[in-house]
Amino acid sequence: MRVLAAMSGGVDSAVAAARAVDAGHEVVGVHLALSASPGTLRTGSRGCCSKEDAGDARRAADVLGIPFYVWDFADRFKEDVIDDFVAAYAAGETPNPCLRCNEKIKFSALADRAVALGFDAVVTGHYARLADGVLRRAVDADKDQSYVLAVLTADQLSRAMFPVGDTPKPRIREEAAERGLAVANKPDSHDICFIPSGDTRAFLGAKIGIRPGAVVDADGQELAKHDGVHGFTIGQRKGLGLPGPAADGKPRYVTDIDPDSGTVRVGSAEDLHVWMVEAERAVWTSGSAPEGPVECVAQVRAHGGTAPAIAEAVDGGLVVRLREPLTGVARGQAVVVYRPDATGDEVIGSGTITGTGRENSALGSETDASAVR
Repeated sequence: MRVLAAMSGGVDSAVAAARAVDAGHEVVGVHLALSASPGTLRTGSRGCCSKEDAGDARRAADVLGIPFYVWDFADRFKEDVIDDFVAAYAAGETPNPCLRCNEKIKFSALADRAVALGFDAVVTGHYARLADGVLRRAVDADKDQSYVLAVLTADQLSRAMFPVGDTPKPRIREEAAERGLAVANKPDSHDICFIPSGDTRAFLGAKIGIRPGAVVDADGQELAKHDGVHGFTIGQRKGLGLPGPAADGKPRYVTDIDPDSGTVRVGSAEDLHVWMVEAERAVWTSGSAPEGPVECVAQVRAHGGTAPAIAEAVDGGLVVRLREPLTGVARGQAVVVYRPDATGDEVIGSGTITGTGRENSALGSETDASAVR
């Protein structure tokens, strides 16, 4: 096939491109310029898509002997990822920008251009396995990225290739060194790529401004003032601006955020337990929703937060009833449901979380309507 290798400048995408070459495909490398400040340099493991990363990607392409180009997607990235990220936090939600980037940039904008230019597929260094349209977790559980790929439609998956998902990360680095790729020991990127400082609250504050509100307890008693709900997320324990723990000496956590009134509610760890998750914009990786409820494992964060559950498609969305409670479940995050089997968890589908229920509804009992938003 004629394939386009998305090369971020890291070790994973470089080895993915190399494996595509080994497989006999006609490979062309492309680096996505996503920053409006192309002169920005990486700071250790923070940041990506920088001038340094573009240079690393070009050198890797030279070693592999493949053509290489830089495509400017900065405007599209700002609109579909950065602006979406800021708007979600302003609305009291907790988005995952990597998930949105995969959905809107790498497997939509990039893939559409690739197909228009005659390419058959897009190759990336994501840690996931894909065969016959079935998306599964990667062999390396610590690096698994199937969660942030679960937003891809069946059509998008049909044009995707993930060559490194069957290999543990240490072996990928060894392979890169054996191939003479200078990125073999390059640090992985952490935090949010467009916030290289790592200070998300400051970044959002500069974009949103001051929108004062109150931090209250479960009874509605005001405990502190704050400058905006964008500085909080469900399950947060630190940085609440409180003078100390609750009267019982236990820590307090953010349990609810009301962006309209600017109210941030705090409570105990037990107040974070949810038994039901509602989501909109459901995406089913097979191309169609399952008929009736299905047993599954639900995941609500990119790393961690899983529980056995029953999932069901409802009115274009997704309702997940948990058999064990999860904590720190926030609106704006994705819930991804997996089908466990002997060959590795298979992604069934995903949705964007809009509400949660605190009553045990796994066996069909009524959901606490006051807790669902």
